[in-house]
Amino acid sequence: MTLPGGRHYTVELHVSAERVPQIRRIVAAHLRHWDLAPQIPPVCEGVAELLTNVHRHVGAEARCVVELRWSGRQLTASVTDDGPQLPRLDSAAGGGLARIAALSDSWGTCATAGGKVIWFTRRVEAPRTAPAAPPVRPRGVPDAGEPASAADGPLPAPTADGPVPAAGTAVEPAAGPAPAV
Repeated sequence: MTLPGGRHYTVELHVSAERVPQIRRIVAAHLRHWDLAPQIPPVCEGVAELLTNVHRHVGAEARCVVELRWSGRQLTASVTDDGPQLPRLDSAAGGGLARIAALSDSWGTCATAGGKVIWFTRRVEAPRTAPAAPPVRPRGVPDAGEPASAADGPLPAPTADGPVPAAGTAVEPAAGPAPAV
């Protein structure tokens, strides 16, 4: 599957307490590059939690792979390690997978041939950097400072309350009794 604009990043590392803040900064930089800055705090916190768990439960200097994928609708972060034991949510005691569950829309873990992968997802819509379509001026409404012309087509018909005001003008209530309906 080809992702839009190559929205995939993978880094392999030997995890250590010193590497966790470095990886957080790298993940943040990629999310900024992908115009996903609002996702930086939860995603970086989730990745840091997973890396800390690898360091704590698999061992210092354990080999792991951090991967980010953005489909345009969903951002997935995963950490793969060589530890054979799958984590359990009930053993997390407010940290670990419980924290991942709180930060994400979904998460999971899966055994691999050489260890396991733990992943979490967040629903993320593509940022709007440009209007979906150019603004269209309704017929009969002149641009600012431009008088209406016959070429613009007929102006809207006046209503029972009086003529239709020009765009950008304030409408004051009419004096006198309200018309009977």
